[in-house]
Amino acid sequence: MTATAAGRPLENRVVIVTGAAGLLGREYAGALLEAGARVVLLDVKGETVHELAGALAARGPVLAVEADVTDAESVRAMVSRVLGVFGRIDVLVNNAAVDPKFDRDAVGEHVVGFEEFPLEAWNEALAVNVTGMFLCAQAVARPMLARGGGVIVNVSSIYGMVGPDQRIYAEPGGRPAYKPVTYSVSKSAVYGLTRYLATYWAAKNIRVNALTLGGVEHAQDPGFIARYSARTPLGRMARASECSGALIFLVSDASSYMTGANLVVDGGWTAW
Repeated sequence: MTATAAGRPLENRVVIVTGAAGLLGREYAGALLEAGARVVLLDVKGETVHELAGALAARGPVLAVEADVTDAESVRAMVSRVLGVFGRIDVLVNNAAVDPKFDRDAVGEHVVGFEEFPLEAWNEALAVNVTGMFLCAQAVARPMLARGGGVIVNVSSIYGMVGPDQRIYAEPGGRPAYKPVTYSVSKSAVYGLTRYLATYWAAKNIRVNALTLGGVEHAQDPGFIARYSARTPLGRMARASECSGALIFLVSDASSYMTGANLVVDGGWTAW
């Protein structure tokens, strides 16, 4: 590997990041730009993603696109715009997801048990977390196939691998709280989609892998952080910046012999 490849392994590659306005989407975008990529920031939050593009513009070529990953026409229009600006698509990072956070204002789905969980919330989460990945992968496949290959990374969660430890969510002596069923079910589906696409496109030079993350610290209640950390072998939650290295590896040539795989970054949570 040359010094340039080592420092900027994604030089001039066009990378789409869905859910770019979120905590990890922002981290991924910055890391991808540092690695030499031309980054497309896709999010349904148009104003936010355009502000993010302005903040990142000094670090490299960046394009903000407002799009809804649950809407096939919106996704196709996004792909057309990217091709019009950059002329190619090399990488898709399927990061957009509905993930109710356990922050200090947590309400709603967190206090609803499975027995009363609303169908509307179920449908919304699966539409974003599963159908959104399907639609984005489908839309980028055509230009990738035309160019002779590409890379897709589907972002999942430890709760796609193991059930949530519901004991860590309720405050001692407080009302019950739960990680919603939709998160586990949708994140489990990511692995099926990843393996299917990896084998389906194996002969077409499109590699598809999953990136599975543990909990990332970000404005959660201190009690929750302490309970989560005690449950983790490394004794703490992840920092957002610690998730980007694994992503750069998966989208670069460093992982050229990987497809259909699942790279786990969880501080050891799934090791016991």
